[in-house]
Amino acid sequence: MQLVMIDDKFVDSAKVDSAYFDYGTFFGDGVYEFLRSYNGKIFALDEHLERFQKSLSEIEIDGIDIDVIRKRVLAVFEKYNKPNVKIYFHVTRGAGIREHAKEGLTPRFFLTIDEIEDAGAYHKTGIKVISVPDTRWKRCDIKSLNLLPNVLAKRAAHRQGCAEAIFVDDKGYITEGAASAFFAVFGNVLKTAPLNANILPSVTRHFTLQLASNVGLKVDESQVRISDIAKADELFQAVSSKDITGIIKFDDITIGDGKPGKYAKLLAEEFEKLVK
Repeated sequence: MQLVMIDDKFVDSAKVDSAYFDYGTFFGDGVYEFLRSYNGKIFALDEHLERFQKSLSEIEIDGIDIDVIRKRVLAVFEKYNKPNVKIYFHVTRGAGIREHAKEGLTPRFFLTIDEIEDAGAYHKTGIKVISVPDTRWKRCDIKSLNLLPNVLAKRAAHRQGCAEAIFVDDKGYITEGAASAFFAVFGNVLKTAPLNANILPSVTRHFTLQLASNVGLKVDESQVRISDIAKADELFQAVSSKDITGIIKFDDITIGDGKPGKYAKLLAEEFEKLVK
């Protein structure tokens, strides 16, 4: 018989909630999504589910019906009955004996829904960020539960009074934020790293690039060197929880006049129109 200790209590393994044996807990073996609603409508549900399905496929979790996931999300959203919410859900490989390559597990689904905080203050004041070495694994295009480097980066940012940490690779190129896509404006050119195995295909990033021409920006999907940050006219992040938010300070460099830039504001306005 296997014996289990939870905090200071000994427990018969047969009486332990199976959540303690989940592969998401043991290995971070699962994938997740985060989405939100605006004024009673979930934004970009199809795009989020498409990315979720791809992530499931990449880590070889089979047998998940995306239409069932869609129905669950919509059912919870209807039951919660609030106009502006954040929805998090994940699927793990399942629960069982701790073995790296265990077969025959039944995938497990988990979802939470809550009212989303108003990000208006961030849009008005902008945010400060720090740079950190990109120590993540080499498949950041998968939205996996393995987020320890992101957690440590965020903690480092918060200790310095900053809202976000920006990853920089070993060649001095910016990849993305710990929980956001990163953009830089040089003149009328909007630069962001191209999608590859080191970049999450952010849904908000996708729509930001689509909206760029509406505000007179040309898109250049190429990497930004950290050494060029001081030359940027504007910086901003894009993330589902806060939409498009201007960056006013990067490490010890003040960006522009220390306020959210013109294009960040214009894109935020365009994004607001899109989600209405």
